[in-house]
Amino acid sequence: QVQLVESGGDSVQAGGSLRLSCTTSGYTYSAYYMGWFRQAPGKEREGVVTIDTGGIITYVADSVKGRFTISQDRPKNILYLEMTSLKPEDTGMYYCVAHLWSTFRGRWYAPEDYQYWGQGTQVTVSS
Repeated sequence: QVQLVESGGDSVQAGGSLRLSCTTSGYTYSAYYMGWFRQAPGKEREGVVTIDTGGIITYVADSVKGRFTISQDRPKNILYLEMTSLKPEDTGMYYCVAHLWSTFRGRWYAPEDYQYWGQGTQVTVSS
């Protein structure tokens, strides 16, 4: 059973930094495309950063370029999202996602193309 558990969300002031973690279990980590999505209050879910099975970044939202970085600890099967220079508009629930590479439809930015989702971790940025 695929399990994705996010942690690290917090309330910070604008300009601050956070590191989110996604602890995974129940599947072959290396066979899945992974990523981070977010949902702001009153808005639809949107892609933040995604990677392929080789760890190559496949998508980065324009709004986070130069500020957010995705990384992973392969031996521990943990995915990270390093967020710097946070802005109030980064506020939202952040989700870790995964999808088996062989059935992926190819739209890195599309939330409906990812089969597995964590429960989310809340990030709140105040001005």
